[in-house]
Amino acid sequence: MTLSGLALSGCATTAARRTALSSARCLSPVNASPNRVIRTVAGLRPYRPSGYRVEAQPLGDRLVIHNYGHGGGGISLCWGSSREAIALGLPGHSGPVAVIGAGALGLTSARLLQEAGYAVRIYAKALPPNTTSNIAGGQIMPASHYDPRVATGEWLARERLAADFTRRRMQIMVGDDYGIRWLPTYDEGRLRASAEPDLAYPDRQALPRDAHPFPSENILRYQTMYVETGRFLASLVRDIRIAGGSIAVRDFADPGELAALPERLIFNCTGLGSRALFGDEELEPVRGQLAILIPQPEIDYAFTGRPGYMFPRPDGIVLGGTFEHGEWLAEPQPDDIARIVERHRAYFDQWRCTPQA
Repeated sequence: MTLSGLALSGCATTAARRTALSSARCLSPVNASPNRVIRTVAGLRPYRPSGYRVEAQPLGDRLVIHNYGHGGGGISLCWGSSREAIALGLPGHSGPVAVIGAGALGLTSARLLQEAGYAVRIYAKALPPNTTSNIAGGQIMPASHYDPRVATGEWLARERLAADFTRRRMQIMVGDDYGIRWLPTYDEGRLRASAEPDLAYPDRQALPRDAHPFPSENILRYQTMYVETGRFLASLVRDIRIAGGSIAVRDFADPGELAALPERLIFNCTGLGSRALFGDEELEPVRGQLAILIPQPEIDYAFTGRPGYMFPRPDGIVLGGTFEHGEWLAEPQPDDIARIVERHRAYFDQWRCTPQA
């Protein structure tokens, strides 16, 4: 073949690729039928309008480091917020350390403390799989965790660092062991397209109408990580025990009981429990309800938009959700669940897929 022939062949291949990329991909629609629901769950997010709290508080001759109030961003901020708390508490300390709480914040705090060379004992009222963190959908992107009218610029800067560190830590844990994987996510109009690199939304791009099957004019696609929360938390418990950590099931009625612990440095990761334990009246519950459908292995993407959000996980397809301020009952409500499923069913029934020949 001549050089000109090679050049023409290369141009033809490039053109074909561009045509393929611009055509609609036949993504499989979710079968959001009510009879495919395998379980329903409800959890109470520990929400603070001003944002999560990382702060030191003397308690007699003990020091308590608070690390709670992450709202709907606990999984997405856990490693970074725990690193922030540890940097606050460890200078000048020697000896074993106590962690109160065994959700995402408590377990990541314990692991980072062990990696820093400290002996750790966890005290928790509930252990995985019976924690609020186990109910989280698992998109590794903080959301619904503060009020932008209340949060300060200083806190927002800390939050960005925590989110970035969490993403980087999760990236090196991708795989079946921790239940973390990358998925393309289709976003219906919540974000703007951007040509600038963005660590939070890698590969973000606006899709033309003929390049997606969603019943919407505005769809952005980007890549992000999702975690199967049950597997992630169980693996952290395993790691903590392998590294010599111990876990005791125990509830605390007041700070005086914490002051009686043998450990002199205590990390408080009790989430919503800090409202009663430490009198944080800013904390409020925000109930989130989820419907879990039978797994569909062909669903290899996530979605967020008008009907709510959808994450595929090996243990089921997660449909959400609700954001109910001031609701203390951690039980799914049949009417709410029915609405969640119906919204997704109606949306996916409008699916259009016209791939180019």
